[in-house]
Amino acid sequence: MSIRNTRREFFGIAAGAVASSGLFGKSAIAQSAAGKPALLGGTPVHMGGWPQWPEWRQAWEPSILEVLRSGKWYRGSGEKVPQFETAYAKLLGARRCLATASGTTALIVGMHVLDVDAGDEVIVSPFTFIASYNAILILKALPVLADTDPATLTIDPASIESRITERTRAVMPVHIYGMPCDMDPILAVAKKRSLAVIEDACQAWLAEYKGRMCGTIGDLGCFSFQNSKHLPSGEGGAITGNSGDLLDRASSYHDCGRPYGGFKGARPNFTRGGNFRMQHFQAAMLLQQFDKLVQETARRRENADRLTASLKEIPGIQPARLPENSRAVWHLYPFRYDAEQFQGLPREKFIRAMRAEGIPCSTGYQEQYFDGLLDEAINSRGFKRLFSAQRLKEYRDSFQALKGNREVCATTVAMTQNLLLADRVAIDHIAEAIRKIQAHGAELAKA
Repeated sequence: MSIRNTRREFFGIAAGAVASSGLFGKSAIAQSAAGKPALLGGTPVHMGGWPQWPEWRQAWEPSILEVLRSGKWYRGSGEKVPQFETAYAKLLGARRCLATASGTTALIVGMHVLDVDAGDEVIVSPFTFIASYNAILILKALPVLADTDPATLTIDPASIESRITERTRAVMPVHIYGMPCDMDPILAVAKKRSLAVIEDACQAWLAEYKGRMCGTIGDLGCFSFQNSKHLPSGEGGAITGNSGDLLDRASSYHDCGRPYGGFKGARPNFTRGGNFRMQHFQAAMLLQQFDKLVQETARRRENADRLTASLKEIPGIQPARLPENSRAVWHLYPFRYDAEQFQGLPREKFIRAMRAEGIPCSTGYQEQYFDGLLDEAINSRGFKRLFSAQRLKEYRDSFQALKGNREVCATTVAMTQNLLLADRVAIDHIAEAIRKIQAHGAELAKA
């Protein structure tokens, strides 16, 4: 059975572990490390389940009912969306915030107002959720892939400049898994080459880079509030920034081209636009979770630090390195796995063994530029009109040069954020399970 899962599918696996938590007693936990792996018939290390996600609280319901009973459901009337925008901007230390229908639409709107247009190129990290690629493609621009730094799992700043062409308009660093990119060298290259910087912070609420919140460092930052996210409302997104003009333009474009602030014309429909608006009941959900987000972010960080300290002591396990003076928020907690240090145990069997020990985990993102999406785009009539055959061939051939990303995709193991909300005993079970599997790597490899 394949162990490759999307991020959202993996949350289902983690939830399944919660459901099965009552099947085992607790008395065997202390004995499990010394015994044989659960995949070979031994007792699982962790048998207590994991915190469920998302969490709903009954105390939040009156605010939602107030919106529903008001009949003011879309942002053209009512107050909840503007209230959320003000509060979220304050939380991040941004001048302005615009709420959108999703993280994907936030990226689309943000790139549009940064003048990304048909036939342009946008440099982006290849190790990301597919929405980063899709948002660029929807604008009929080309997502040009910089390489991934195997140590950080984020975009390698040193690989950006070689990808710049006369068509490059912007750089999209992705703070994947809530881990900040190394923004200083990215901003330096962008300034040198007059490129816009749009941060994909869709997994990075409250992540920090050298004293600044991710999503407030580039020209614009984009966030997602999809169901699995740390601040969820089912769907939803936001754009943050410090330029009043850019946010006025974004507000207009996301609302069918209606005038907003200083961005207006002689007639009501003076500019292009779409409907990318957030609804008030979503904003009402989000507003009530700010304190929870802050508290749980601190807990995830504390548990991630504890886990990292343990994993660093295990040969063959390499936690991700963060930029100096930066703090992650761990939408997923990743580490790189060296099969040689586990007696040749393939990563796929390692993951199955971890799941058997009660530790849900997955491979994370793969080399999705080989999945067909980008081939479909560059073989379309539109892209063939916009780009020369030589450029599209060079572009397709460039995927082979992503050696750092290939290494990351082949060796990464990741666990979802709800595991980091467990107690310390449960966190310690993760490292305990890995040590147990390592001790029996050869047996597991043959199983």
